[in-house]
Amino acid sequence: MRFTVIAFLLMNITASAYAQGYRQGPTDKDFAGYLFAYFKGNAVADEAVCFAISTDGYTYRALNGNRPILDSKSISKTGGVRDPHILRAEDGKTFYMVLTDMTSAKGWDSNRGMVLLKSQDLLHWSHRAIDFQQRFSGQEDLKRVWAPQTIFDAAAGKYMVYWSMQHGNGPDIIYYAYANKDFTDFETEPKVLFMPKNGKSCIDGDIIEKNGLFYLFYKTEGHGNGIKLAMTDSLTSGKWIEQPGYKQQTKDAVEGSSVFRRNQSDQYILMYDVYGRGKYQFCTSDDLDRFKVIDQEIDMDFHPRHGAIIPLSREELIRLTAKWGKPKDIPFAFKKNPILDGYYADPDILYANKTKRYYIYPTSDGFDGWGGFYFKTFSSADLIHWKDEGVILELKKEVPWGPRHAWAPTITEKKVKGDYTYYYYFTAAQKIGVAVADQPTGPFKDSGRPLIDFKPPGLSGGQEIDPAVFNDPRSGKSYLYWGNGYLAVAELNTDMVSIKKNTIKVLTPDKTFREGVYVIFRNGIYYFLWSEDDTRSENYRVRYGTSTSPDGPIRVPENNLILQKDPGKGIYGTGHNSVLQVPGTDEWYIVYHRFSYPNGIRMGDAAGFHREVCMDRLYFDTNGQIVPVIPTH
Repeated sequence: MRFTVIAFLLMNITASAYAQGYRQGPTDKDFAGYLFAYFKGNAVADEAVCFAISTDGYTYRALNGNRPILDSKSISKTGGVRDPHILRAEDGKTFYMVLTDMTSAKGWDSNRGMVLLKSQDLLHWSHRAIDFQQRFSGQEDLKRVWAPQTIFDAAAGKYMVYWSMQHGNGPDIIYYAYANKDFTDFETEPKVLFMPKNGKSCIDGDIIEKNGLFYLFYKTEGHGNGIKLAMTDSLTSGKWIEQPGYKQQTKDAVEGSSVFRRNQSDQYILMYDVYGRGKYQFCTSDDLDRFKVIDQEIDMDFHPRHGAIIPLSREELIRLTAKWGKPKDIPFAFKKNPILDGYYADPDILYANKTKRYYIYPTSDGFDGWGGFYFKTFSSADLIHWKDEGVILELKKEVPWGPRHAWAPTITEKKVKGDYTYYYYFTAAQKIGVAVADQPTGPFKDSGRPLIDFKPPGLSGGQEIDPAVFNDPRSGKSYLYWGNGYLAVAELNTDMVSIKKNTIKVLTPDKTFREGVYVIFRNGIYYFLWSEDDTRSENYRVRYGTSTSPDGPIRVPENNLILQKDPGKGIYGTGHNSVLQVPGTDEWYIVYHRFSYPNGIRMGDAAGFHREVCMDRLYFDTNGQIVPVIPTH
């Protein structure tokens, strides 16, 4: 087993993040392709893990010249591995792979174990080979351990590994055991997961969950002809409903079935190894019961044996092809919206002089009723590839005065005593707080009390949310803006964690103002951008006004609508923006959120807390007016 200290730390960080309810990595809307893990054949050189990619689920191209991506001899006890199964973990960013540890040249009854692997990036894998006769008692007559797979058992809150195993002259039976937290061993003894009522052998189990039911596809071994299906609503109950008939759509012998759901679809694909003919067969289904052959639509430049397919995000495709080469006839976009994987909203963008990188500070979205409780940041060197830097402030642990509703942050960089300090203003429990850090990625320390927990004089409605910070390049003063239903401003003291209360002013430009103000300065003009309507509305959009001063009054141009939905593109709910000026240039970008694409428009009110972050160019005309933005994919 090869474990580096870095890999160990990454694994524990990820496990901790999942345990805390932090959300990482892509969601279904972000998936732009597929990864096919497979092995090639019975020669020792072919008993190794290979990878291929696809963007449509039909056309697959091998990576690394169809050569192994791992050295079988270094990860196994037998010198060969077969039947790779790969799984994306619940945290979204960890991957588990399990392999049969065997070489067929030594005989089909020669192997006694499997290999467990774990990765954070699909490129670097830690591993542990387990010999079952050494690891578990009562395995003296064990003959073979075949085709392991992994599934998350939500009822147990653990990852279940299941495989077929034969003892003596008995049948092959599908067993299971729960993996430990590091995915380096098992924390339970093997137990029977499934055995057909007829008591005969079953191998190559593959489980997929759909609508609360678990569908187990398995191969009958030594009798019958192929792939059967059993169902249960509880993995460990032992209560399986065996379905009649066979699911393969050929009379040839088959094995190694695997089912996956197509991205952004309710359609499933069942594939299996027609090993006697040296080919794979693909079938589609809408109900996991009736299947239709689609071989004529499948195109592969390799000949796989028993493998598995998982969905990939655009960034993951880029990562894999940067390592092992990009197939010429597999096109995919290197730059597109959304720019962050996952559900995020209310983005605030910063260029940090200290690190020479860009940072986005969003609301963590996807929680019912905007119920997020932590803040994260993402960094980039090029505005294209964004790295998840993790949680920088958790309300439940670090902000006792506001332990809920982590919304709409804003940040600024200030030079203090010769070094840069970062002041992070955020909404918590409908109040505004401030936290401070020496680095743009934190750790941030809350000031200990809310900065804004009152309404400006003369106002009775609205909410104290959506802060925006602005450093005036003319005066050197800093200002804090905030408000939902109204727009207020106050000058910040030089400590940046308190305001001059006698400078509070109400600046509400007109009736279109709802929330999400952002202020920029260009060519002597102060621009105020804000959001109109409700974030749950498809008509959420951005308007702007101008001023000759950072504290108003605001002049509203006649044609001031600059960002709105584009139904023809399926883009809705575009709003709550920030703006970036690329340092030293007159190049500007608007960063905003929209309904998640493509399904947000059909989600009702839930679209308002299932949002995604986008970025588009922002232009000014010769008169200094903002040109309406064209939202893009």
